[in-house]
Amino acid sequence: MHDKSINLQRTESLLMELIPEALSELNDSRINSLPITEVDCKNGKYDARVYFDGSDYNNAELKEIRQLLRKASGRIKSHCLNATGWYKCPDFTFQKDDMLDKRNKMEDLFAQIASKKEDGKD
Repeated sequence: MHDKSINLQRTESLLMELIPEALSELNDSRINSLPITEVDCKNGKYDARVYFDGSDYNNAELKEIRQLLRKASGRIKSHCLNATGWYKCPDFTFQKDDMLDKRNKMEDLFAQIASKKEDGKD
């Protein structure tokens, strides 16, 4: 894995600000306050994976949210282009951020280990 260029990191950072801003302007309450956790640009600025926190949703709701985000992708792109003056905006792919779930599971495991160690001391 190689380090990303400063320009690519700057693009990701800018998109992290602009995408939630664009979502907040939409009329759909299911996605207009959706927390964006990370933006990962690939192939320069041509493709971007946008990760959102979907931990509060079941699988059916996640499927619906992905569809809504896919439909809103054009409006999000327009917002980004207007805000930045870029010639081209990346194609967005929206995915649930599984890192939050993994992190919570790890914290639960550490808590279990700590409680077992405490039980062993008594």
